[in-house]
Amino acid sequence: MHEAPTTPRKFTKLPTYDTGEWRAAFVYAQSLLRAAEKAKVTDSVVQEFNSLIADVLDRLPQLEALWQSAVVDEEAKAVMVKKAFTGKASPVFLSFLQVVARHGRLSMLRLIHLALEEELNKARGKVRVLVSVAAPLDKAAEGKIIESVRQRLNLEAVLEVQVHPELIGGIVVKVGDRVFDGSVATQLERLREKMLNRSVHEIQSRRDRFSSPN
Repeated sequence: MHEAPTTPRKFTKLPTYDTGEWRAAFVYAQSLLRAAEKAKVTDSVVQEFNSLIADVLDRLPQLEALWQSAVVDEEAKAVMVKKAFTGKASPVFLSFLQVVARHGRLSMLRLIHLALEEELNKARGKVRVLVSVAAPLDKAAEGKIIESVRQRLNLEAVLEVQVHPELIGGIVVKVGDRVFDGSVATQLERLREKMLNRSVHEIQSRRDRFSSPN
């Protein structure tokens, strides 16, 4: 398996999807990877998919809405895709997009993209770990989570962090649909306590500073 460059992301909202949609997304992602590997264009196809998400869907929400619309039939969407990407996308990626369009799955492109990342990570001995925290993690905290995952799953963690102030010092770590428990949960609880203690210390320091006669 070829390796393609990836850019670490910081999620502001944890994506949640139906289990059936996840399974379908993995089928499409695996089919795309097989076709790309057979044509020996894995790196470029992954970059094309990254660009489709970042440079097209993120910047043209009206196009994404059109692709997801039930008013436009699947064949018309496939024609639109062909006109838009012929000469701009590789034959492998263009064929993939047309198949997705004809099967009424253009609304799942972002999910398929995530599934593709999962497949690439798996091939490299890595796993995507979604971390929900009340405040941004420092490098030491990230290191502890990565080490906990390595000990538990024997995989290198690729962290994707989302911040939810309402957690009030809490931390939730997910790999796929699983939440860590057992020995990992104990380590994470210690990390949570450390974060809470640090917050308390900062509050106390501010209070002492403001109450000082100087």
